Amino acid sequence: MTSEVKRNGAVHALRTVFVRVGVLPFFLVGALVIFTALSSKFLTGQNLVNVARQSVYLVLVSMGQMLVLISGGFDLSVGTAIALTSVVSALGMVWAAGIFPDAVWIAILIGTFMGFGAALMVGLVNGLGVAFFNVSPFIMTLGVSSVGAGFALFLTGGVPVSGLPFAFADTFGFGRLWGVPVPVLVALACIVLMWLFMSRTRLGTQVYAVGGNIKAAHLSAINTRRTLTLAYVICALIASLTGLLLTARVESGEANLGGSIALESIAACVIAGVSLRGGIGRVENVVLGAFFIALLQNGMNLAQVSSYMQMVLLGSLLILAVIFDQLRYRLILSGD
Repeated sequence: MTSEVKRNGAVHALRTVFVRVGVLPFFLVGALVIFTALSSKFLTGQNLVNVARQSVYLVLVSMGQMLVLISGGFDLSVGTAIALTSVVSALGMVWAAGIFPDAVWIAILIGTFMGFGAALMVGLVNGLGVAFFNVSPFIMTLGVSSVGAGFALFLTGGVPVSGLPFAFADTFGFGRLWGVPVPVLVALACIVLMWLFMSRTRLGTQVYAVGGNIKAAHLSAINTRRTLTLAYVICALIASLTGLLLTARVESGEANLGGSIALESIAACVIAGVSLRGGIGRVENVVLGAFFIALLQNGMNLAQVSSYMQMVLLGSLLILAVIFDQLRYRLILSGD
């Protein structure tokens, strides 16, 4: 009798964790056990620090993706926003460096603003299409992704843009402040700002309301069109920041940056408990979800899993996460 009570208590505790957080804790424990058994180098301090550094870019994009998912949509064009930012900012820096050869940081600033401007257009087109013309987020962001990718390739001819100012890559790609890599500090600042935005501002509350029930939000005098548009714009700008950091990392403007990051960011969000129906999601869980994806890729690399099989496993993980999201939604509705 006692063992049965303990068993029922354990099942109830696991169900409570699943309903509140999602499938992430179970996936995380499974990955730690499997990859620790496969490689002795996996669960070491140095490797975990490397994973944290590598996860910065996915963490940033996932936070933007989370914002759009909570509003009831999703964004397949985040990779294009990254590529466009990389190409446009690199071209801008090279052009401005020729005009201001003795003012490197002015050239960097000009290129940075040009990159943000390109991503801003991506976010605006997505937001206006979804909010004002009621275009499906899937069709809208997929179409914008194709247009933006083609434009990035047109600007570069498929050739990386080189000749960026040394100070740009040295600071934002490989620089350290107080011993911490600059990209990590940028990510930490964005995490804090996004948490404050979602939990302490009226607009963050309105994003949750729109994603939970857009008709009820409209009847509550929330400007749903503005809220949706801002969600896509902020998502694109965060992707643009990621594009700048990646450009500094590779020291060139690349039209193929961020190719698979849309899938990875959606996977990170869904695994972290962000509902595909909108209205549910937490910043801290999404950060952990993105870290989990980076940890998974790191573990597969140490286990010498081929890149092709990694794509298979990541896609399978996304499907499983969606299935579990359906189950979690039913449990929430049933009140269990």
